[in-house]
Amino acid sequence: MKVRLGDLMRFWGVVTAVVLGGVNVASSQAVTSAPAEATLYSYCTQFQGLYVEIRQQTVTPSEARLRFSQIMNGLKARFAGNGASAGAIMGADTLTPADSVSLDSLQRSGNYFVFPLRGYGPSAIGGTHGEGYRGKGFDLFDYNVRGSHPAQDIFIRDTNQDCLDDRSRQPVDILAMTSGLVLAIETGWQPGSEYRGGNWIWVYDPVMHGLFYYAHNNVVDVTPGQWVQAGQKLATMGRSGYNAYKTRSPTHLHLMYLHLLPDGLPVPRNTYSWLLTARRQ
Repeated sequence: MKVRLGDLMRFWGVVTAVVLGGVNVASSQAVTSAPAEATLYSYCTQFQGLYVEIRQQTVTPSEARLRFSQIMNGLKARFAGNGASAGAIMGADTLTPADSVSLDSLQRSGNYFVFPLRGYGPSAIGGTHGEGYRGKGFDLFDYNVRGSHPAQDIFIRDTNQDCLDDRSRQPVDILAMTSGLVLAIETGWQPGSEYRGGNWIWVYDPVMHGLFYYAHNNVVDVTPGQWVQAGQKLATMGRSGYNAYKTRSPTHLHLMYLHLLPDGLPVPRNTYSWLLTARRQ
């Protein structure tokens, strides 16, 4: 059933006006205290702070899961309180929050997703059929867990690894795959740092109730608390990150999507089929 994207975009124009603008706080910096009231920006600062603690291993995995769940369910309720449930946005005759096939409905619309690299398409996805995705063993809350790769890597033409497209000699824009709220960013990565994601961006999509993660960026152009439209520029392609910076690694975007369960905890889902149908810009 076709998703009414015009209605969706008009609705989020209203939502954007009430989102508090955030300062550009890299996760390597101190995060300011959230206001007492549960504003959208307060959820951003809570998420940013928790993600730093997970990386620094100053919070136990069990405590991190509890706090993450509270943040995500709080965000869900905050958007629903503004009339932003999937059913309210799409109309009662399309999606509802309990619709078990809502993700498939969005995919079949042919309009919801935007390919996240400007000037590129599915041929840039690593492997031949997206087999780089490995979701088994993923644990967002335990920084010591390694071995999984619940993401698609999307590569650009950059043989000399200068983060410029070999043909245009210009930086490649990273685009928002869907509309959503910028939850957190990292802008402070430096060569030699062991941080694996480099300069990354987390975006919360309240329609899908999930998180998109864009990693290894060069220059990040968005801030926490900002609403972005599908296809809007988030960053420029980079080589930031412990492994991505190494010569053996071709220049690429690391794209991950985490679907949020009713308890607020994340499970990775493969974005490959969405990338195949995404609009190109």
